[in-house]
Amino acid sequence: MVGEVEPLRDLEDPAKRLQVIARVLREYPEKTLAKGSAFYRLRVGPRQPADPSEYDSPPTELAGKGRLDSVSFPVLYGSQDIDICIHECRATAEDEIFVATLKPQRDMRLLDLTHVLKEDVTEFESLDMAIHMLFLARSHSYEISRAIALSARDAGFDGVIYPSFFSLIRTGGRPFETAYGLSLRRFHPQAEEYGRTFTIPNFALFGRPIEKRSVSVHCINRLVLTQIGYVGHFGPVVY
Repeated sequence: MVGEVEPLRDLEDPAKRLQVIARVLREYPEKTLAKGSAFYRLRVGPRQPADPSEYDSPPTELAGKGRLDSVSFPVLYGSQDIDICIHECRATAEDEIFVATLKPQRDMRLLDLTHVLKEDVTEFESLDMAIHMLFLARSHSYEISRAIALSARDAGFDGVIYPSFFSLIRTGGRPFETAYGLSLRRFHPQAEEYGRTFTIPNFALFGRPIEKRSVSVHCINRLVLTQIGYVGHFGPVVY
């Protein structure tokens, strides 16, 4: 697959960005995070690990450093996959690690950005490919993903479900797999199942849901890492 993904190019252009984000809000589905559904939030070295408020969104003055939060717009990040929580927080065996099990106190409306869109277009015109690539990108992409989060909030969503940056390394998938030059994500006979296989969903809940009591802390545990494994291969030093 060689070429440019047009919706991604338009997302990079501030003059065209909101038009594409409007499509995202229309074309991606809403998913309910049901009341009582458990998910995890990990903290490394919190000052008061037994205090439930330590597991809420960071203070407003610290917002604006993550993929979806902005200045004055805090976001609580979580996942139902503990390994992903460890990766996302860059935790090491030397760290003091604590995990809170969180549960919504009501059904929460989330925009599901992990969904594989069915589109009658090429991969170069695909909104699905644009969003897929956006969440595989590093911090240079955050301006775009933050704009999507703000628009989702303004549209009445409680948060978004988004693909973890570490999805591929967690699942062993390869980025942008193709067959005969065609993207498997777009043209696989079971494209939706294929996409789910290599995607770990994260939750981003807007505002301060623990303080607002829309999410409760069910329990808090210390996490002790007892084994870590890696699978990799050698590659060239220069190309």
